[in-house]
Amino acid sequence: MRPDARAWFHGRTTSARALDAIDVDELIAAKRRSGSRVSVVLPARDEEATVGLLVADIAERWMRRVHLVDELVVVDSDSTDATAEVARAAGADVVATADVLPAHGSRPGKGEALWKSLAVTTGDLVVFLDSDLKGDVSHYVPGLLGPLLTDPHVQYVKGCYTRPLEIDGVSVPSGGGRVTELAARPLLNALWPELAGFVQPLGGEYAGRRTVLEQVPFAGAYGVEIGLLVDLLDLVGLGGLAQVDLGVRRHTSQSQEALGAMAGQVVSTVLARASRAEPSLAAGGLLTQFRHDGGRFVPRSTAVALDERPPMATVPEYQARAAILAG
Repeated sequence: MRPDARAWFHGRTTSARALDAIDVDELIAAKRRSGSRVSVVLPARDEEATVGLLVADIAERWMRRVHLVDELVVVDSDSTDATAEVARAAGADVVATADVLPAHGSRPGKGEALWKSLAVTTGDLVVFLDSDLKGDVSHYVPGLLGPLLTDPHVQYVKGCYTRPLEIDGVSVPSGGGRVTELAARPLLNALWPELAGFVQPLGGEYAGRRTVLEQVPFAGAYGVEIGLLVDLLDLVGLGGLAQVDLGVRRHTSQSQEALGAMAGQVVSTVLARASRAEPSLAAGGLLTQFRHDGGRFVPRSTAVALDERPPMATVPEYQARAAILAG
């Protein structure tokens, strides 16, 4: 790593690998002193198998037992199963992406859900968690909030963890995060080497201050995490970013073909940002993959062009809402 990336890694990486390693009383006191409200957002699409337990745990631990979280919102992205019903029964407020800012239309993908979540939450600090998490993740919320509540210079916190790969009942302790290792990390090291200290640049668990999140665009689909990281680097500088070791992250593994499409979206998002300085780096917008039908290779093309929402602070409806809340 470059010296600045190495210094950042050692100075801005903290550990919250288990709940007993977190001073929750200190966080509650810091929250009270700052007068901050905290929102937790879970984007979800067809996650009825996992979202209920996750919501119930957050609601019980961090809303009822101690008042660390003020609102818990599941943003449902066109689920075809009982995701919304399960999440609501477990204690979350549930909104559908199509019902938020309807004049702006609705697009598929995770980035859309996260962008629209800013329009339906009120927290000064916003925590984002994927809704397919498995196992004990009770420490994730306070772990991510820690740097924000205890250090006013920190504006955005990424979670990092080891990621077991589980396919067909076989588990590899650290084989997950294939898109990170094969696409995102090489690109970041080449184009933004100061970000080389981020262990999980594509990880879905992170938190930030509303005042910065509302100022940056949100890439559609699976480009949203790397887009936020690069744009917030530009906005607040490396010193405003931090990461926290959360231990282990388990979730549903994707097929190689699905991961290829995700990687294509990540590459398009990276090239869109790199092309600000070098227009020739603009992405082509299509990813062609191949299947073999037993007799020949069959090509299949998927659109991976960047589909991006503008900074929420520029949306008139959001500006009007902010004025009402402030007045």
